[in-house]
Amino acid sequence: MSLGYAEKLSYIEDVGNVGMDEFFDPPHVLQDNSKHLVVFTGAGISTSCGIPDFRGPKGIWTLQRQGKTLPEASLPFHRATPSITHMALVELEKAGILKFLISQNVDGLHLRSGVSRGKLAELHGNSFMELCSSCGAEYLRDFEIESIGLKETGRRCSKASCGSKLRDTVLDWEDALPPKEMDPAEKHCKMADVVLCLGTSLQITPACNLPLKCLKGGGKIAIVNLQKTPKDKKANLVIHGLVDKVNCYPAFFIF
Repeated sequence: MSLGYAEKLSYIEDVGNVGMDEFFDPPHVLQDNSKHLVVFTGAGISTSCGIPDFRGPKGIWTLQRQGKTLPEASLPFHRATPSITHMALVELEKAGILKFLISQNVDGLHLRSGVSRGKLAELHGNSFMELCSSCGAEYLRDFEIESIGLKETGRRCSKASCGSKLRDTVLDWEDALPPKEMDPAEKHCKMADVVLCLGTSLQITPACNLPLKCLKGGGKIAIVNLQKTPKDKKANLVIHGLVDKVNCYPAFFIF
């Protein structure tokens, strides 16, 4: 994720494991046909876009924990373009295969890639989105919102019947996950027969527990991530590899 975003977050000592080893396995193919596919994405889906992650060997939190200087070069969110994986998910939605997409990222790349807003839950917010806390209207901007932590941005809702102050949508550590995003995410995970986790270490609660909700209904979990995750033992398939490389194999998406 962007260094700018990481610098805006309030400091906490415990951010989970950092500096985690990365593993590369050859890609596998899921054989079962999915009737309700849900995809759950993390920072690893955007690293090929030029946005650094948090927990990898050169991740932002890893370097902070080691007392090292953060790299000066970090691609701003507004200059990043969607990856192969972002676009593959768009095609899966168009084909009717992807029923719902859940993201922990705040870079806005899923919406910019063309995923339908109604099929996307951005659990931690969107750096380009402002929200009217009065009428619920969303405003997707072509510039990054200056603040995080659900603060007032200085702009107002443009609806004539409202005019209330707008707030940013990106959560800080102490902010609870918004029900507007969390409720449909939980609903679809319970309905899912496959939850595909892409580029996430599955450590941040309560978001990381969402994929497990498919298990009660007999669903399956597949994880594609360079690091091992606390949920690997619950998964039916674990692939250690770059998500873009795995997604280059069309057969991977024949559930």
